[in-house]
Amino acid sequence: MSVDRLAGSGTAGGDTEPARRRRAQRKRTGGRPGADAGVPATAPGQAGGAPAGPESNVILLGQDAGAGTSAAPARAAANPAEANPAETAPPETVPPETAPALDGVPPAPADAGLFARYTSDYVSAHAGHQVMILQAGCTTADGDLGADALREAGADMVVSLIDDDQPVTRAAVSMDQSLAGCVQGDLRTVPLPPRSHDIVLCALLLQRIKNAELVLDRLVAAIKPGGLLLLRFSDRDSGGGFFDRVMPSVARSAVWHRRRPGRPGPYPAVYERLSSARGVQAYALMRELVIAERQAVGGLAGALAEPRGFLAAQKLIAWLSRGRLTAAHEELLYVLRKPEDRFARIL
Repeated sequence: MSVDRLAGSGTAGGDTEPARRRRAQRKRTGGRPGADAGVPATAPGQAGGAPAGPESNVILLGQDAGAGTSAAPARAAANPAEANPAETAPPETVPPETAPALDGVPPAPADAGLFARYTSDYVSAHAGHQVMILQAGCTTADGDLGADALREAGADMVVSLIDDDQPVTRAAVSMDQSLAGCVQGDLRTVPLPPRSHDIVLCALLLQRIKNAELVLDRLVAAIKPGGLLLLRFSDRDSGGGFFDRVMPSVARSAVWHRRRPGRPGPYPAVYERLSSARGVQAYALMRELVIAERQAVGGLAGALAEPRGFLAAQKLIAWLSRGRLTAAHEELLYVLRKPEDRFARIL
């Protein structure tokens, strides 16, 4: 190739005048060399035109890909509400949703007892299903579950009654017509189908029977997964429990009739190790039961009718025992839940 041709192409010796004019023309018109200055370059996407660099990498639906200078985006920028009314309109105020009543079963009243509250919550959560309840030691249950009010509200409940067979329980059943269906016998052998009851109430039973752990095992086996075990017992490690074990029968009868006038009693005072706070907590751990709530009554906690001087005697014996016995309470109430998953543990 000759030196003259290299000089004419602009690749050697500097730019030529024609080349500089062509570059200036492309800057002014944006077109190809030789195109008319008044004619715009070929639109992107048309045959024979080199695609221009896009102004944005966002493509709006409903618009052409190359319509970056159309009037619609300009109107959207000027009036955002016109571009997308759904995004700029104020949110509609939605009133708070009211929790629906479950088959007309009202919640337990605020002054209801611990067991009545949990029973009402369980019945409400299982509305539409029959709830099976077992009262073990029914002669000392004292109607803690509020079953009559729940039935009047439309709850479908079946309550079964069992108790041990001894003279004082037979006298209690004969005096109370509501206990006419009570099954009496040895609680270690009374038929109890496994997983047959939703709620088991064991009220003031543990401290008055022998083989309490075996009996409680049978009651726990009768609870459905997710069901409740409601325990109430006199604490053998309390001052009141100590006096109930050691006082002569005349003094025990005086305390019993002061608190439960007109009812047969007192019942035997056995008080095995299970009838204590430590005993129940250890039992719940070994049987993988969840302690939902605990409540104390009697002693300094109150809520029990006190014969004259009985609380002072509990304080004295608690002081003499150097903390081994307590005057803070006499009875304990536990709500224990049987897990639906046998491997579930609460740490």
